[in-house]
Amino acid sequence: MTYRVLINGPQKLSGRLAVPGDKSITHRALILSAMAFGRARISNILTSTDCLSTLDCLRRLGVEIELDGEDAIISGCGLTGLAEPDDVLDVGNSGTALRILPALLAGQEGFAVITGDRSIRKRPVDRVLKPLVEMGAKVWARDGGRLAPVAVSGGPLRGIVYRLPVASAQVKTAVLLAGLPASGRTTVIEPVTSRDHTEIMLEYLGAAIAVEADRHSGERHITVTGETQFQSKDIGVPGDFSSAAFFLAAGALVADEHIEIINLGLNPTRTGFIEVLEKMGGAPESTELGAVAGEPVGSVGIGRARLVGTDIGGSMIPRLIDELPLVALLATQAQGRTTVKDAAELRVKETDRIALTAAELNKLGAKVTPTDDGFIIDGPTPLKGTAVESHGDHRLAMMLAVAALSATGATVIAGAGAVDVSFPDFFDRLRQLGAECDRIAKE
Repeated sequence: MTYRVLINGPQKLSGRLAVPGDKSITHRALILSAMAFGRARISNILTSTDCLSTLDCLRRLGVEIELDGEDAIISGCGLTGLAEPDDVLDVGNSGTALRILPALLAGQEGFAVITGDRSIRKRPVDRVLKPLVEMGAKVWARDGGRLAPVAVSGGPLRGIVYRLPVASAQVKTAVLLAGLPASGRTTVIEPVTSRDHTEIMLEYLGAAIAVEADRHSGERHITVTGETQFQSKDIGVPGDFSSAAFFLAAGALVADEHIEIINLGLNPTRTGFIEVLEKMGGAPESTELGAVAGEPVGSVGIGRARLVGTDIGGSMIPRLIDELPLVALLATQAQGRTTVKDAAELRVKETDRIALTAAELNKLGAKVTPTDDGFIIDGPTPLKGTAVESHGDHRLAMMLAVAALSATGATVIAGAGAVDVSFPDFFDRLRQLGAECDRIAKE
């Protein structure tokens, strides 16, 4: 739904809240449960448009799924038991579904076409299709195999050893999923550790997976043994750290006393933002309380901080790729210069997040210079409310809302409804912490 939001700043927030289920884990729980045998409940799924697109695609592939509030009850079809869809599979705005579904379908019998909205049809898929072709998959895409729609004619696959050119959790997941029904073993070698939700969940479900880390090179070798069936198990989805990051940033910028996020996933491949907050002079307090389906869970709290500029790049980038627009915002209020590099992946997200993060923050008075692979930000600069635009990108919309809280005067965020992709209740949660933000006329 398209609408605008008005926020008058500056404002001070405080309080304690939970965020919705993790988006990455929800996608993987739905897909891996569809490939398992048996019936299982996935609790606390994220019911955003992204995840519901994946759920709808699985239903079109013959998977029985019942929704019970924020739980999904799935009857798995086994490694190769999916049905041929009778229509095109539409992933909406879900980049995860766009890149993982071809891998899921490559080892099934039947033909399928996958597409999405206008934004998704601009996002590259060639990095996923290349290893699938090496495994024997029959796949096609427009623009020379680079862009959706993607067509898949499923059939037998063979295991391969594939070295990721760059760290990518989505490409890694795609190769591992295709390896599950393939003959022999499939190994993915990643140069830098990326989100490891897929490996954790496969191990939790009892799949034949082995992970070895090289202490000297930092490489990880993840191997699945194909044609080894696994059973369904109930899965709990922890709170989404990427969603929590917006409130942690707000805490560092405008907390009245303290903001705490509870029941939160604390997987170390996702929590690079905590380390950045520490480097910039914040004092986030993280408490791990246990594990859910193999994923560490706990709470994080933070208060207002005097921030300083820092340099961010290298192996830290995959661990906070979705939070980098927030890092840029924090840097506008930090003393000195902040540089972000090695983040060219931001150019091919839902939008070009490098260009648009810089452009929208600069409208508010920031000094953000985009580079080929990141930003240079000079701070501190006072932010002044004005008209800004999400460009249909959910993370830009939420980042701009946090920016508006620390700006002076009125900020109107056009396209604020983009938050529905990952966090439909985002503005309600801001109000829970004391924010005043008004939804205004439908666009």
